[in-house]
Amino acid sequence: MKATELLSRLHEGDGRALSRCITLVENNSDESAYILENLRINSHCKVVGITGPPGAGKSTLVNALLDHYSQTEPGKKLAVLAVDPTSPFTHGSLLGDRLRMNEHFNNPNIYIRSLATRGALGGLSARTIEIADVLKAAGYDYIFIETVGVGQSEVEIAALADTTLVVFVPESGDEIQTIKSGIMEIADVFVVNKADREGADKLMKNLVTTLHERPMSGWSVPVVKTTASTKTGIAELALFIQDHNLMNPDNNHRKELLFNRAVRLVQNQLLKKVNLDQFRTDLENAETASGFNIYRFISDRLG
Repeated sequence: MKATELLSRLHEGDGRALSRCITLVENNSDESAYILENLRINSHCKVVGITGPPGAGKSTLVNALLDHYSQTEPGKKLAVLAVDPTSPFTHGSLLGDRLRMNEHFNNPNIYIRSLATRGALGGLSARTIEIADVLKAAGYDYIFIETVGVGQSEVEIAALADTTLVVFVPESGDEIQTIKSGIMEIADVFVVNKADREGADKLMKNLVTTLHERPMSGWSVPVVKTTASTKTGIAELALFIQDHNLMNPDNNHRKELLFNRAVRLVQNQLLKKVNLDQFRTDLENAETASGFNIYRFISDRLG
């Protein structure tokens, strides 16, 4: 199928065309440039980023949000981009958390896609921005992006999401002070998940204390307790997401999002010009030479 026909079907909401377009974009194929440059992007689509340490229950939380929106806003189109870490040696995906969302696989209004990081840092796939735009062009109303959960480098989700949820579990209570300089600053909503466990209230207090140390802004960051496995607290969380989306026409915030996305796209385009296979071969050959210096090696090739 030609790219022109594929794009036309995508804009009509064709599911197979959507999957094909995402594959082309993810693999950075020749057709992907045409598809991306001619997308009719739905500016009303809201992107919700879900990040936090491994084991926080992010996949279960996404599953609960899908269930909530399916019931409260029937007819809305929901998409999930779940980013899995990739082995640096085999380049295969290390996780398969999407099985927790299997109850939604047959829902025609829900699209779930796993993306591999493929060596990208910061918990996102290198092509997440572009794939999110493809979903917007396909008519989706909400896109939930679940990041890998790798710690402080997760901050890049804030450059993509309209609303960022940072998820912790009660056992994280004693760790808050050591990680607050990273992902703590990017939260639009804090979520204490698995709140039926001991220590949830203590964690809530720690988070509230941390919020008092943050600079004042137009949005008062809430802390929400949830138990995603039983759908407890999900309705309250959805209300905070809605409230944040309603106040999001902040012009400075939108400009910052746009700038950060543009920077990421420029980085991706520059990397696209590098033949990584040849680069690897040259690097392996150069490394055995006397006086090898990796910084000089890179400078010579970029110069």
